[in-house]
Amino acid sequence: MEIIVWIIISALFILSFVGLIFPILPGLLFIWVGFILYVIFIGGSLSTFFWIGMVGLTIAIFLADIIANSYFVKRYGGSKWAERMAIVGVIIGAFIMPPFGIIFVPFLAVVLTEMILEKDIELALKIGAASVVAFLSSTFAKLIIQVIMIGWFFIAVL
Repeated sequence: MEIIVWIIISALFILSFVGLIFPILPGLLFIWVGFILYVIFIGGSLSTFFWIGMVGLTIAIFLADIIANSYFVKRYGGSKWAERMAIVGVIIGAFIMPPFGIIFVPFLAVVLTEMILEKDIELALKIGAASVVAFLSSTFAKLIIQVIMIGWFFIAVL
């Protein structure tokens, strides 16, 4: 039974990384379910320090998306609507041409939004490019944080 639980935990951790490419998959939730399966079915215990650290890293993952998107889009003069459309574009893009849709759809959504609002194609393209940089930056940050979370789990377990 224990081997099956470990296989499921490993599969959940792998799926968490797939969630970086397909944002519709709740990667962070997969990590937490893996932790909880370990505690419930294997009977292991994890320290209070571990759980506090995981909550902090979870918050950091959420902030990575918000801060990167806001920073890059604002830096190039983007509107609040452009920020919102970038988020909507990532969600829709996950269903259109995965995984490339999560880059192209937000870019197009931001460019079209800024062209409608500002009527300046050059500025719209810069802001669209900024949304792509924001997405890639936040995805890289989430990758690093997820590796830390999973690595910390295995260190705590061993």
